[in-house]
Amino acid sequence: MANGGYRKIIILCIIVVFGVSVRMTETLLCVKAADKKTPDDLKLYAQSAVLMDGESGRVLFAKNGEVERPMASTTKIMTCILALELGKGTDVVTVSKKAAAQPEVHLGMREGDTFYLEDLLYSIMLESHNDSAWAIAEHIAGSVENFTDLMDKKAKDLGCGHTNFVTPNGLDGEDADGIHHTTAEDLARIMKYCIMESPQKDAFLQITQTKSKTFQDTTGKKQYVCNNHNAFLSMMEGALTGKTGFTGEAGYCYVGAVRQGDRTLIVALLACGWPNNKNYKWADTKTLVQYGLDQYGYCNYWEDAMQDQDIRILEAGKKRTVKDAPAKDGNLYQDGTVNTFLNIDDQDREKRILMKKTEAIQVQIEEKQEITAPIESGDILGTVTILLNGETLDEKPIVSGESIQKKNLLWIYRQLWKSYAL
Repeated sequence: MANGGYRKIIILCIIVVFGVSVRMTETLLCVKAADKKTPDDLKLYAQSAVLMDGESGRVLFAKNGEVERPMASTTKIMTCILALELGKGTDVVTVSKKAAAQPEVHLGMREGDTFYLEDLLYSIMLESHNDSAWAIAEHIAGSVENFTDLMDKKAKDLGCGHTNFVTPNGLDGEDADGIHHTTAEDLARIMKYCIMESPQKDAFLQITQTKSKTFQDTTGKKQYVCNNHNAFLSMMEGALTGKTGFTGEAGYCYVGAVRQGDRTLIVALLACGWPNNKNYKWADTKTLVQYGLDQYGYCNYWEDAMQDQDIRILEAGKKRTVKDAPAKDGNLYQDGTVNTFLNIDDQDREKRILMKKTEAIQVQIEEKQEITAPIESGDILGTVTILLNGETLDEKPIVSGESIQKKNLLWIYRQLWKSYAL
């Protein structure tokens, strides 16, 4: 073959990349909820309030949701879940002088008394006993200070950046990091962990749903009866769990959850009135839960995104041309096309998010305008991103379905032989 023939082979074989093309489409949600109330219509007593989707952690409504405030005995949900995770129900807890000295509300334990850990968890979650919470903290961590360090670490692990635990029972306190405080959003996130994520979530729910618990100290000489003070359990269908709280600084507080059908809604309220307005928290909880039920429904966002023609083409396989350019540095590549794919499986189609009927998901497709070889099967050639209100819900790569390999001498000799034979 003449030199011109070799040049022709080389020129046909090299590929370049110039940039990325971006396309954005919007798909309206298919939720058919009645538009009964808008956030501006919600009249709440609480100074801070959050309504959260228990599945995703998405905040559906917030009023001063990130304002730091004391949270009183709602603290005890963290005390309980840590004790469940780090201790055993059959552990024997010995009461210290400090624990016995905790103010009302208290079980009435005395220094030297012994209890099983499981019984004290009912004590803190049903009656909100401050002495029981103190005794639990000392048993689990050796001291209250060590236990509140564990509480702070767990909060940070859960993404709660505005929470500081000083006491295990929620009584007002202060340390080097400030007063005992959280935010409505952080408190809701902690409850989400307790009922949806913790390996002890079932035990937590069993305790907090119990109406009444009778137990004795380990000697069997003293008997105690604890009744559940979470009145909301009988106020709304699907009421799942909750914890009340009150101090003079915090006011009335509440964190709870409701499950109806496939929706789990979490409500957190801080500074929701002072005496004599202890029922404000129930009214606010009902208002927020009903708002969530009326306004929000689940959207399977990848399934919804399949309405986009470009996504359907990518799922089936899109033929892309491999561009050629002058050879350089002696590199030789095959010519041709490559199929690019977006792999959406059944698990992806089940991914969902609670959305309002006026919201829409956005589908952003980014693809390389021109593709360069060598390409291996599975190489990433772009991305598809699902967004809601500008926040990324999920993204998946666009990948090559085949390989475009670099030419070697054997390939060239074969092509030359074919040309000669012809």
